[in-house]
Amino acid sequence: MSRTPPPPARPVLPADTESGLRERKKQRTYQAISDAAIALFLEKGFEKVSVAEVAAAAEISKPTLFRYFPAKEDLALHRLADHEDEASRVVTGRAPQQPPLDALRRHFLTGLRLRDPVTGLSDEPEVLAFHRLIYDTPSLVARLYAYQSRAEESLATALGGDDGARLAAGQIMAVQRVLAEANWRRIAAGERAAALYPDAVEAAERGFGQLRSGLGAYA
Repeated sequence: MSRTPPPPARPVLPADTESGLRERKKQRTYQAISDAAIALFLEKGFEKVSVAEVAAAAEISKPTLFRYFPAKEDLALHRLADHEDEASRVVTGRAPQQPPLDALRRHFLTGLRLRDPVTGLSDEPEVLAFHRLIYDTPSLVARLYAYQSRAEESLATALGGDDGARLAAGQIMAVQRVLAEANWRRIAAGERAAALYPDAVEAAERGFGQLRSGLGAYA
């Protein structure tokens, strides 16, 4: 009498692979919830959308939503989370002997060339709508500064973590923020990214030039 062969054994994944899969699944869930929230915010306005509506749109419960996003504002600003340690990653990943400020300048100029939304130089309708959502909502602007503060702390650590590094990080992040906001406001006023690009590059070179003159140890 023939026997049915047993099902193939499930492969045992290494612990690091399993943890990687869990992390990717978690990130996908974060993204799905945030995307559902932003779609509602853009349609109705941030203040007019309840957390219960977001949870229903994402097909999860409110307690589950709050496990991922402790505050309603975080639902909108999740798209910026990857940028919190961007400057510090640029510094730690720079070429040997390359000054930190030069690496950050090159990175910002590359962002302008690629129309990276974080530089403010993007006239994509979705990006403009998202930026308008943030800057027209006081609670989101306040929350945005908390994100920027963490980015500054991360950069200070990458620069050495001492008082000088913290002062340098504050100045660098301030210059990048001012440059990005200036670009966004001109785009929001109707200018096209391609036409604004030369001015944006000139402003960036001027801003980083001022930093270079005052941050000798990091330039």
